[in-house]
Amino acid sequence: MPYTPATAEQRFVLDTVVGIGELGATERFAAASDDVIDAVLEGAGQFAAGEWAPLNHAGDTVGAKWTPDGVRMPDGYGRAYQDYVDGGWGTIGVPEAHGGQGLPFAIQTAVLETLGTANMGFALCPTLTVGAIEALAHHGTQAQQALYLPHLATGAWTGTMNLTESQAGSDVGALRTVATPRGDGTWSIKGTKIFISFGDHDMAENIVHLVLARTPDAPAGTRGISLFLVPKYRLDAEGRPGDFNDVRTVSIEHKMGLHASPTCVLSFGDHDDCIGELIGPEHGGMRAMFTMMNNARLNVGLQGVQVAEAATQKAVEYARERIQSSRAGSQDRTPVAIIEHPDVRRMLLRMKAQTQAARALVYYAAGQVDRAALGDEAANDRLEVMTPLAKAHGTDLGNEVASLGVQIHGGMGYIEETGAAQYFRDARITPIYEGTNGIQAADLVGRKLGLRGGAAFASLIADIRAEAKDAQLLALVAACETVGLRLVAAEADDKLAASYPFLTMLSVASCGWLLERQARAATGDDAFAQIKRAAVRFYLEQIVPEALGLEAAASASAEVLYEVEANVFAA
Repeated sequence: MPYTPATAEQRFVLDTVVGIGELGATERFAAASDDVIDAVLEGAGQFAAGEWAPLNHAGDTVGAKWTPDGVRMPDGYGRAYQDYVDGGWGTIGVPEAHGGQGLPFAIQTAVLETLGTANMGFALCPTLTVGAIEALAHHGTQAQQALYLPHLATGAWTGTMNLTESQAGSDVGALRTVATPRGDGTWSIKGTKIFISFGDHDMAENIVHLVLARTPDAPAGTRGISLFLVPKYRLDAEGRPGDFNDVRTVSIEHKMGLHASPTCVLSFGDHDDCIGELIGPEHGGMRAMFTMMNNARLNVGLQGVQVAEAATQKAVEYARERIQSSRAGSQDRTPVAIIEHPDVRRMLLRMKAQTQAARALVYYAAGQVDRAALGDEAANDRLEVMTPLAKAHGTDLGNEVASLGVQIHGGMGYIEETGAAQYFRDARITPIYEGTNGIQAADLVGRKLGLRGGAAFASLIADIRAEAKDAQLLALVAACETVGLRLVAAEADDKLAASYPFLTMLSVASCGWLLERQARAATGDDAFAQIKRAAVRFYLEQIVPEALGLEAAASASAEVLYEVEANVFAA
């Protein structure tokens, strides 16, 4: 199936949800003129459809391969990645001072959506590089920025995040990788990291690893963590990749999906010759890590949009072509395309609505990144609240929509040759990595509800209430406010027991608000406006009431969860 970039939808959401025109009117984002935005969206779509989408099947069926000399990508990936670099697609949102185009993060988000919809596993490579750029731009020294950021910006060098160890997953403070001073301002790095996406590959000149490690006599837990810059190849006197830096790829994982993205086990310092540089202050690793993680969490939420868009396109095409049975109640017994059957239409409209909801949520958060960069403190607070929603709900919706895509294909969806199953397999990791969705929910009720004494949450509720018109949506907003205020004062176990249904409620309220705004703006009679209004109506009439039904779960105590001892679960 040929991939069709969602360019019109992206532009519409940038206008109605992000307010891209307001951003383009500022000095910092003056380059984001209408002509430039349209050219970027159209160009990215053509590039992704022409070069990345055709590699998606090989990425899934062939995948990345481990060799003693390093990871090898499938045929065609190296050339396509070089074309990405040559086209300047990695430079979109990077400040001009660091070799980028200085366009808003929201535009970069749209480009990454397009690339990831075409080939989600492949797009994880530049997605991770964006996180490395953010960390260095905020916490690196001027020398580090000058040496590394121009190459990371173009994508000529790629970046990784090295957090997880076998005994330290969600509990980052349990990591054991060590960094020892070498006496010249650099550090000797030794340890093993697991689950490192694109930790090795053969598409770029260098790979810049950002590694969390513990220095000698560091405090226990997260307070003793520092962040280090560890390139695969050390730089020579000219700033070019030179000697190998003793970073070895032990293996890559055999996974359910995302086969085009090598997930590596990396060993640092097997020969005691791995050299790193401190990023930020010693023991300041958590602060720098959250710069990476918050960026990554938005981009993982965006992966939910990517897989939902791809699955929806495939399902719509199949439903229009697959002929089976006459329509129920029809006097004409001629078989029709399955898109004419009510239940198939229900699933397709749900896929459309949820995909548009996820996109609105993630793009809105991206717009807050840009406003915060302009010094808007309220936008920064809003971003804090929206990040766990965008990551968790965006990926939940990606999984739901991919599952519905398999269902619409029927038995053929369960067979790999149709390609519907790949989206389902690829999507399943997204609620897990970059902080599980349960951790996002815990962050929401544990930190974000009380931000600014509750003012950040209250501001979101007020903004939705001021603009929303639909009665069910307003009822959901009121329920979110009631539950949220109760959770602020609740005991820890009760907070956490209610956190996930509450996150879903608040996410749906936010999506409904942003979708209702879009429906009011979709005034034409063309196909785009028709499906927009239909999808929003479906969302308000069927999905918002579902979220309202979660109020009981979000109001329940943790008591039932601990009614039995742990061993009783095995009964």
